[in-house]
Amino acid sequence: MEVVIVPDAAAGGELIAEAMAALLRRKPEALLGVATGSTPLPIYQALTAKVRAGEVDASAARICQLDEYVGLPFGHPESYRSVVLREVVEPLGLTEAAFMGPDGTADDVAAACLAYDRALTEAGGVDLQLLGIGTDGHIGFNEPCSSLASRTRIKTLTEQTRKDNARFFDSIDEVPHHVITQGIGTILEARHLVLLATGEAKADAVALAVEGPLAALVPASALQLHPHATVVVDEAAASRLKLADYFRATYAAKPAWQGI
Repeated sequence: MEVVIVPDAAAGGELIAEAMAALLRRKPEALLGVATGSTPLPIYQALTAKVRAGEVDASAARICQLDEYVGLPFGHPESYRSVVLREVVEPLGLTEAAFMGPDGTADDVAAACLAYDRALTEAGGVDLQLLGIGTDGHIGFNEPCSSLASRTRIKTLTEQTRKDNARFFDSIDEVPHHVITQGIGTILEARHLVLLATGEAKADAVALAVEGPLAALVPASALQLHPHATVVVDEAAASRLKLADYFRATYAAKPAWQGI
């Protein structure tokens, strides 16, 4: 696992966007896994700026979802399908044909989970998966004590997660209780995992995920198992890391040819 400490969220967004751009230059049809929420917005804004400036061609890129609410219709503004189309697909100049996501409206949600897991494999696998981290250490919607081998499935949200997400709705009563999420085992199959965390509220979770033991209680600690995982954190989110100085030194000495 590589840990990169950046000054702020904008710097983190630029760093990760350049890694995505470099991937698209090597592999124009790359499958990019995206996350929702406020944390990854600087990434999408920086990547869009690169596309519009002609620094990278994203026209053949494919986009896939990490998770989706169960029960929200496709057109609901806070369905993750709508969010990804609005914040990623459309700004990059892509169409819905480039987009893959689980069906949170399906009558048979379990079958929809299996279908999405299979679709990711049939698409050749995810080349780069963006991740955030919850204050309790969750990735995707794999809440604490999720199986580290789990596949795409339905999960029940904790009340804390529903409270955290209530800011996107008129009230917490509108926040669904269930979601479809890529499982930890599914996430670990991506070729490159990139987690961005910003703000002091994420500091404890980052420290446990990076420096703590591998544990289902901290789902993000599963990144320790991955051969190419990058954790990008701002100074506030890095404030509980015991090895922060070491991470800074190793990144400063990193050969340019290695990339992110």
